[in-house]
Amino acid sequence: MTDRELKDIEQVGVRVADAKRYLHVDEKKAELALLDKEIAAPGFWDDASHAQEVSKQASNLRDVIDEYYEAETLLEDAQAALDLAAEDVAFADEAADALDALDALLDRLEVSSWFSGRFDGGDAILTVNPGSGGLEAQDWTEMLYRMYTRYAEKKGWKARVLDLVPGNGIGLDKATIQIEGRNAYGMLKSESGVHRLVRISPTDDKKRRHTTFAGVEVLPVLPDDIEIDLNPADVRVDVYRSSGPGGQCVNTTDSAVRLTHVPTGLVVTCQNEKSQLQNKEAAFKVLRAKLFELEERKREEELEALRGERMENSFGSQIRNYVLYPYQLVKDVRSNIETGNVDAVLDGEIDEFVLGYHKWRVSS
Repeated sequence: MTDRELKDIEQVGVRVADAKRYLHVDEKKAELALLDKEIAAPGFWDDASHAQEVSKQASNLRDVIDEYYEAETLLEDAQAALDLAAEDVAFADEAADALDALDALLDRLEVSSWFSGRFDGGDAILTVNPGSGGLEAQDWTEMLYRMYTRYAEKKGWKARVLDLVPGNGIGLDKATIQIEGRNAYGMLKSESGVHRLVRISPTDDKKRRHTTFAGVEVLPVLPDDIEIDLNPADVRVDVYRSSGPGGQCVNTTDSAVRLTHVPTGLVVTCQNEKSQLQNKEAAFKVLRAKLFELEERKREEELEALRGERMENSFGSQIRNYVLYPYQLVKDVRSNIETGNVDAVLDGEIDEFVLGYHKWRVSS
């Protein structure tokens, strides 16, 4: 083994040891043992909703633990191959492959360690609303909706539509989707804010350049054991006929649900589930998340007031620009990550921006 190879293996060995520490592997093993014991208990599946939640927690823990042990195995394989390479140079390539795979795995584990918030590891509710720009904003809302569903697909996550409201002749007036996958909420927090589009308008006969906006809101899917001050008597429930593109797919029953939380004025709609009951359950899930977010925001504002800080948090402050004309560029104004491959971004290739934001966040 050469001095350089020895240095490489020592450095990656330190990274593996660090991973065990920042991933809290021993604590996760103890937590998984308790969950497995609960899963094995008689009557565990009597409460299906709770059982699914516990099973999902156990699966996520098991994935992290398995990935760490995979890193240990790759390190051992690389060390063994380097030792054998002294007698047979063919093993040098095997060692290099193992180290490359280990580097990539450790990078993924490091990213996972950034999502240590209370709900970061869970699912997300993502809503896109048009801002200023009329028909353009509705079209932009549909483009962003497609971008996020494509992103979820590329990540191996599940995107479930809760509410799609068609625009007036073009695009969408609102899109709400539940995105289910490991670290979905933690990662997608990067997308909350205003997204600005600059392009030649497809609806303008004179082919003039237009600027339009859409707002993205990302909320956690709250576990059932999170207590929210939500009195059913404070919620007005209205039902109406689901909107749609027409044809045989139109739901001809009053299955869509609108919830209005009277004390706060919050309004939530859901129309894409198969029945009124399912729409109502989904809408209450979103309402709980919105009320939780409202309370968290109040606490943050109170802390900022105590510190004497004034922080701008308005709809008019964009987080990312998407320019299609007169040049092509997507740039995040927080992390300064940018790319000229606009088509790829709008097709869901946004990992560079999502991870770039979180790298910027943890280093700033």
